Amino acid sequence: MKDSFNHKSSFPEFPRDEVRTAITKGIQQAEEQNNMNQTPRHVTRRSRRTPLLYVASAAAAFGIMIGSAYISPTFASTLAQLPIVGSVFGDSGLLGLKQASEQGLTKTVGEKQIINGIAVTVDEVLYDDTNITVGIKIESEKELSNEYFGAGMDLKMNGKFLSGSGSYGEENLSPTIRTGITTFNVTDDMPNSFELGLILEGKEGEKWEFSTPIKKIVDIVQLPVNHQQQAQGIQLDVSKVSVSPSGIGLAFEATEAGNSDNPQLAASFIEFRITDEQGKELTSHSGGLKGQFNDGVWVFSGNKTFDPISDNVSTLIITPYLMLPTGGSGVQIQPNGEETKLPFDKSTLKEVKFQPFTVEVPSQNNH
Repeated sequence: MKDSFNHKSSFPEFPRDEVRTAITKGIQQAEEQNNMNQTPRHVTRRSRRTPLLYVASAAAAFGIMIGSAYISPTFASTLAQLPIVGSVFGDSGLLGLKQASEQGLTKTVGEKQIINGIAVTVDEVLYDDTNITVGIKIESEKELSNEYFGAGMDLKMNGKFLSGSGSYGEENLSPTIRTGITTFNVTDDMPNSFELGLILEGKEGEKWEFSTPIKKIVDIVQLPVNHQQQAQGIQLDVSKVSVSPSGIGLAFEATEAGNSDNPQLAASFIEFRITDEQGKELTSHSGGLKGQFNDGVWVFSGNKTFDPISDNVSTLIITPYLMLPTGGSGVQIQPNGEETKLPFDKSTLKEVKFQPFTVEVPSQNNH
């Protein structure tokens, strides 16, 4: 595996082929910038298919597993200028990923594989208390369709597929160049370090496979929280709030009585708003959600991610609320992999009023 070049490394042999590629990219990007006002860049957001009992099939379906967690208008404004500098995370325009990358908390991989004229490079990986996040660069000899890579990467832990929730988003920098970010929600039973396997499949049957050891970042502060409340038949438990340079992580579980044929309950649409003591709201990047039915009760659990806080923040005010979609559909996935489409019926849902609660941030642990 070849390490990415940076200013601290010894100088490698002159990258003649890479420079030629950089010139070509620069020309392409200049042409795109000239047309940007008339033709906006294409952005796709897709949810990962996972072997769970219930997941949302797309961002518009239930708002449960949306790929907006790592998409922004400035996602790659300078990424394609030179292939030997920059990073998907650093140029994402997202404060948490940018800060983690700048502080050296991410792992630079830089491994590239070329199949059928399509080069896929795993750029960086971040493993924190909430997500495993993978940034990739894709270069193709020919134009690719928007859904060419489906729902994005599948992940393995020590050779075994990980089952859980997450999302995948892409941004096209040109017809033949794009970047992508895959997120996977971390669970409590995952070890602090393991061999991460990554598999990306293309529409024409291509399969890019990578493997790299990863470690969870250690600069994580667990805030004291064990909040519980009931509201209109929903039992909400917030079990963990963590603070790190990559952002705020919030783990929760919500239960509501129902039947096995209808997971479209209010508890499945819970989101959170976080403000500091000055009233400044932290940007939310949502997160995945999984649901399981047992003895007449649906149990929904997930992780939510927010921008990191500044050094002077001492209190977080957390307000749960419902983000009800206006339409769409979902998918119920049986343990055997069988999928059943679920139409959305908003008339069965009602607004729920939750109470805000506060979490203190110890001054000696501020970041």
